Amino acid sequence: DPCWNFHCKRGKVCHEDKQGNPQCICQDPAACPSTKDYEHVCGTDNKTYDGTCQLFGTKCRLEGTKMGRQLHLDYMGSCKYIPPCTDYEVDQFPLRMRDWLKNILMQYYERDLNTSGILTEKQRNKVKKIYQNDKRLVAGDHTVELLLHDFEKNYHMYVYPVHWQFHQLDQHPVDRLLTHSELAPLRASLVPMEHCITRFFQECDGDQDKLIALKEWCHCFGIKE
Repeated sequence: DPCWNFHCKRGKVCHEDKQGNPQCICQDPAACPSTKDYEHVCGTDNKTYDGTCQLFGTKCRLEGTKMGRQLHLDYMGSCKYIPPCTDYEVDQFPLRMRDWLKNILMQYYERDLNTSGILTEKQRNKVKKIYQNDKRLVAGDHTVELLLHDFEKNYHMYVYPVHWQFHQLDQHPVDRLLTHSELAPLRASLVPMEHCITRFFQECDGDQDKLIALKEWCHCFGIKE
């Protein structure tokens, strides 16, 4: 099978041409497997799609058009009203996000104590120092004031989680720059809960080149140069 192990980008599937060579063609949205309600996704055109297969298949068929360039995965779940993000909310967003990233790493570390494999040895050593620090603010629904105080008092605990998340996203390719596609997995899962994340990422792109560099990312989270 010429298509065996032949990779096509999202929205395309491998097809054998007349010469028996593999080629990538657009996925037929109508041929996508049926999905459950919780697998529905919302596109940036504010239309609900029956899963990412249908969304990216549609985007592929619109390739070369303005509509195709603008269509992306907006967030997981059916489309709904997302309230606008106020200036006050976007200013407070990094506080919650930093705390969340730190707690994600704490959970990964606890799982690795029983079954290793989530974090690398180097990552575990870095997270261990945060995990064992008796001044660490444990997970919970904390006030903005407490989060701000903790960031100022225990700044060093938040540096690695911010760097770690950047490098988790910087994968295709690894170039110390985050594209819209690389941000999508994090952004799409958080939009329904954190409606400021879209505006936050837009404002992180200081030079408006549609790429977020590591320096821009750290600046957005208040990490010193």
